[in-house]
Amino acid sequence: MSKKFLIFIPIVIVTGIVVCLTVFQPDEALTPSINSFKEFGNELEKAEKPLQTIKLYYYNPDLDKDETDNVLCSKKGLVAVERKIPVTKTPIQDAIKLLLLGELTNEEKDQGVTTEYPLTGLSLKGASLKEGILTLEFNDPNNKTVGGSCRIGILWFQIEATAKQFPQIQEVKFMSEELFQP
Repeated sequence: MSKKFLIFIPIVIVTGIVVCLTVFQPDEALTPSINSFKEFGNELEKAEKPLQTIKLYYYNPDLDKDETDNVLCSKKGLVAVERKIPVTKTPIQDAIKLLLLGELTNEEKDQGVTTEYPLTGLSLKGASLKEGILTLEFNDPNNKTVGGSCRIGILWFQIEATAKQFPQIQEVKFMSEELFQP
């Protein structure tokens, strides 16, 4: 090899490195694209998890009337709406928490389905199941679960029906005793 060629190779390599560092230097404009890939990966990961269909029970007063058009405040007005949630070890708690969010679609609202959920401050603290009896413990710092017997009955019925869709639940109890009192 000639000496000119040996001198030329390092110059080409150094020039190539400088060009690469200048042209391919990361800048802030690329960051959203990288983050987008990360977000897409997270969404893809979520989408690949198996889903299960559950029912949330809300209320339609039009279905809960007597022959003189009086609202009965009974279980007759409960309406099941379906939702898909990820399969977890706590599907009963997941269903109750989702019910408490009170999120109805526009179509459900157009069909007369209503709910008073969410109630400010109300949250599910824990749940235990023993011999078919589900005990749900709630936090209600704003006392949103008290009121008239009609309202309280409907709030109670919604939670109870949502829990009882699971075959292992025969009875639902609430902690503390001050919850859901007229």
